[in-house]
Amino acid sequence: MKVLILGGNGMLGPWAVKAMKDRHDILLTDINDPYPEYKGEFQKLSADDIDGVVKAAEGMDVIVNLSVLRPHRQLAFDVNTMGNYAMMLAAREHRIKRVITTGPHFQMVGQQYEEWDHDLNPDMPPAPGTRLYAHTKALGQEICRVFSKRHGIQVLTLLYYNMKHTWNLGGPEATPVYHDDMVPYSTAWQDCGTAVQAAVEVPEERLATKCETFFVLPDLPHAKFNNEKTKRVLGWQPRYHVEALWNKDHRTPPSGLTEAF
Repeated sequence: MKVLILGGNGMLGPWAVKAMKDRHDILLTDINDPYPEYKGEFQKLSADDIDGVVKAAEGMDVIVNLSVLRPHRQLAFDVNTMGNYAMMLAAREHRIKRVITTGPHFQMVGQQYEEWDHDLNPDMPPAPGTRLYAHTKALGQEICRVFSKRHGIQVLTLLYYNMKHTWNLGGPEATPVYHDDMVPYSTAWQDCGTAVQAAVEVPEERLATKCETFFVLPDLPHAKFNNEKTKRVLGWQPRYHVEALWNKDHRTPPSGLTEAF
């Protein structure tokens, strides 16, 4: 398939490209020059450039929007919200059947959910709260939902919690590496990228509706977040796990710290 990636030069883009480059023809776009390792087709383009996105999408089978802007109010709206609008206009114009959009878990699971509830799943009513990042991403997701309903476009939304390249891959087994800002919900970048691939390739008949949301999270025993739908529908499985960091018998404490028991 021919895949257009918007905002592909950020942190997630290289891992999505790595997962798909031998399987699909990719047009990578971003406002910045491509990362040095990228050798494929590239176009400098902002995700909120409606005319540019529509033009770049001609002849494509799938559009993947990985663009994100967090701190600046106007730019966050332009990229996070209007970027999805541009993508959906392009899909409608060229009769593209599937788009993939991505974002943080809290564009659906706001503070009131996360602090008080358990077994959070991607089919709950969205409650993003008022944070700029979450709110502008949630607006973009709502735009996708409306276009999906009116024009029959398949929209698959991948929501991530915390992404980390936290695994040593040498030796017989991959082992996690501790970072000061890690949380138990950390997903390896490799797994984040293969989730995009799975969303691009999942057969239409496995989707219950034209508009579906998925949590991309590792398996965790407390099951605060539920990733069952992602594994069942997309066929995605997290390869890398962090339980060794939370196990008293196996965890290596961070430098300068000692176990309290």
